[in-house]
Amino acid sequence: MEKPYGKVPPLPPVDVRIPDDPVQIPDVLAFGSGHAVLDPATGAPVQFVDEQDRARRFLLDTDVTVWHSVEHQWGSGHLVTDRGGARWHTPAELRVAADGVMEAVHTPLPGVRVEVRRSVQGDLLRERYTVVNSAQEPLTITGLGVQTPFADLYDTAETSLDQAVHAHLFTGGTWAWALAQPMSGDGRCLGLIVREGAVRAYSVESRNLRSNSHVRGHLVLLVTDQARNPQAFGGQPVLRLGPGESATVAWELGWYASVEDFTTATTPPAVFSSYAAEVGEPIVVEASSVSSPDSGVKVEREADGRYRVQASRHGSYPLDIGDGARTEVLFHLPLQEMVRRRVAYITQYQRARERPGLLAHAFVPVDTRTGLTQSTNGWPDWTDGAERIAMPLLLQAAAARGLADPDEMDPLLDGWSRFACRHLLDESNAPRRGSQDDHVRLYDTPWLAQFFHDRYRAHGRSEDLDRAARIIERSFELGGAMHLSIHLSPTTLAICGSLDATGQSDRAQALRVQLVDSARQFVRMGKQLPAHEVNYEQSIVAPLVDLLCDAHTLTGDPVFHDAIAERLPWLLAFGGPQPHARLHGVAIRHWDGFWFGADRLWGDVFPHYWSTLTAATLLRLPDTLRTAHTDRLAEAILRANMANYREDGSATCAFVMPSTVDGRAAHTADPLANDQDWHLLLWLQAQEQAE
Repeated sequence: MEKPYGKVPPLPPVDVRIPDDPVQIPDVLAFGSGHAVLDPATGAPVQFVDEQDRARRFLLDTDVTVWHSVEHQWGSGHLVTDRGGARWHTPAELRVAADGVMEAVHTPLPGVRVEVRRSVQGDLLRERYTVVNSAQEPLTITGLGVQTPFADLYDTAETSLDQAVHAHLFTGGTWAWALAQPMSGDGRCLGLIVREGAVRAYSVESRNLRSNSHVRGHLVLLVTDQARNPQAFGGQPVLRLGPGESATVAWELGWYASVEDFTTATTPPAVFSSYAAEVGEPIVVEASSVSSPDSGVKVEREADGRYRVQASRHGSYPLDIGDGARTEVLFHLPLQEMVRRRVAYITQYQRARERPGLLAHAFVPVDTRTGLTQSTNGWPDWTDGAERIAMPLLLQAAAARGLADPDEMDPLLDGWSRFACRHLLDESNAPRRGSQDDHVRLYDTPWLAQFFHDRYRAHGRSEDLDRAARIIERSFELGGAMHLSIHLSPTTLAICGSLDATGQSDRAQALRVQLVDSARQFVRMGKQLPAHEVNYEQSIVAPLVDLLCDAHTLTGDPVFHDAIAERLPWLLAFGGPQPHARLHGVAIRHWDGFWFGADRLWGDVFPHYWSTLTAATLLRLPDTLRTAHTDRLAEAILRANMANYREDGSATCAFVMPSTVDGRAAHTADPLANDQDWHLLLWLQAQEQAE
């Protein structure tokens, strides 16, 4: 139960030590079978150490992260009030009791104290942050956050797997927590659970060209971010304290053997049948009470005490649970209907009609606010190639499945085919990133090959199949066997099947041999995965698991089965167990808003369409590894990505999740419809495979 206000209890009588007296501060604070390494000047943790995995870094530090600075130390924080704004870090007083309890007192503003208390109880480290109005006049707080700099960063794949963590955050008010999970998916997690007060949002700091795409940044848990983004996460409150009153947030940290052990320890106040459902279908919630501030949500209590939640329109909706907990659910249009609407929108708004010749047949990003197509402007992620290939692929898939008129689509696709041959492929069938960029980009290889293979399946023209095969063959010549290109493995096998059917079995077999040889090489490499455009990411691991699955299917060799089993936890660790439609099982990606969007916002994108790769991979696992749990997780991820589309068929390439990023308001959908349609395409393909 949230109790943010109250009279300030007197501090216990303990010895006062000045903050720069290192002798009085212990080096470590042990809890469970791990410990916190303490800063002698502040008494705050600078690292958490698991005695069972001492190489793992749970917090950022200057040894590895040169841009990590003192104001981002764990337990530092900020205030925004009607008396001004300020940060706290070095305490004015530091008290150390005989029983090891530490209390720091900060005075960031006149008449304002911040009291920080740390103690160990059993296997848990408990922290309590209290803002005290010590003046004689009222205090209004519109911003209050505490730094929690989890080491969510990417060096090499091997270093990331051995030393770094994914930080899964759930800022659900009184139901809030953070889980630092080893990137390997193996070993103990460090869990933070809010036990008093509320955490209603989070922000990211240090996200810019200096930190770039290989780090998630400094994470800040927010009691409120009303001053900077009042509507974030369903609304941020104003805290008002009378003279002598206080506001508190308190949490505990502990070590957990598994994600399941941690989620059980959070004592969830609600159980959901799902976090997303089709419009008209219910989400059933077991909780003491359920309501929504959105009038578009219908909540009914059933005879058994459970709640049925429904909505009649496509969209995401806040849901209030019990006493002060909040999350978000999603109701979405059926997949086939959304495909129809996206196809209509793309054909109306996302064509480069104004350009001359074959360039007019390209599909390009569009600013959904104005309807203006987005010029490339020399920015590689706004080109008319690369990830935009999703659009012609979706149109082609829709026509093949009766979701678009083939007579209407075919001239558009024929034009795009000629455009791609001239501007997206060179004379050797190597892929260019775009018509204005002659840089060879292996990532694009399977997407272009898939387009021409789909053209072959639609019309039976041998030149399209030959083009598709040549693109894949050229990819292997350029080193594609050591590049974990998205869709390379399943696209190659699909082309091989068509080659076999047309009497080109030798050509097909040569491609299969290269695919299997590639898989064997990656098995031998273990954790030493090659860096691509990002050092290490979920969209490297998913294609890796796909490759191993296909090699296992082709050969039956148990070495591939064992390799899949070893690497599957790497893939699953990217997604967390948050009870939230945008977050549950959805892989962390924290750079795409900057590269692909119009707002140029770094920070977590939830959901990002490539999170669907995890779902597609889970549905391709060998029967011995595929479970009811992996199937449910795949469905949750597929449904979550429906949040990126609107009823009119417009879309966003990036919903940037944090309340603020380097102080800029976020928790918003970028206005650019760009490359998000891969999700719809992957879901259609998954349905086709299941038939």
